[in-house]
Amino acid sequence: MSVLTEEQLKKRTKQFALRVISLCEALPERRAANIIANQLIRSGTSVGANYRAACRARSTKDFVNKLGVVLEESDESAYWMEIVVEAKLVSERRVADLMKEANELTAIFNASHKTANKNMRIANRKSKIENRK
Repeated sequence: MSVLTEEQLKKRTKQFALRVISLCEALPERRAANIIANQLIRSGTSVGANYRAACRARSTKDFVNKLGVVLEESDESAYWMEIVVEAKLVSERRVADLMKEANELTAIFNASHKTANKNMRIANRKSKIENRK
């Protein structure tokens, strides 16, 4: 598996947002569908927006926190897609590729968040040791 660059992830998360918008536009005009679409659009577009914010983080701690938000939003997007299918608003086939992308993004950001968190803890320990000398 190749490592994605920051620019590739920015592009991928933007495409994800646009695909989420297309899905939501295809939902039926019903009260529940409108509410779910609002939630899905918020979380789906938030993935890329918050990833871009994480890329501009002022510190490692800020990056870890912002990446945590990205992780939450990608996972929430997958949740709303599950609801769309289980509520029979669209077919599972119509959502399958987008749901796969949501799960892949969640896995990518989960791994990145864990790594960044671990690296931050290691750096903090080293800093405390250096301060004792």
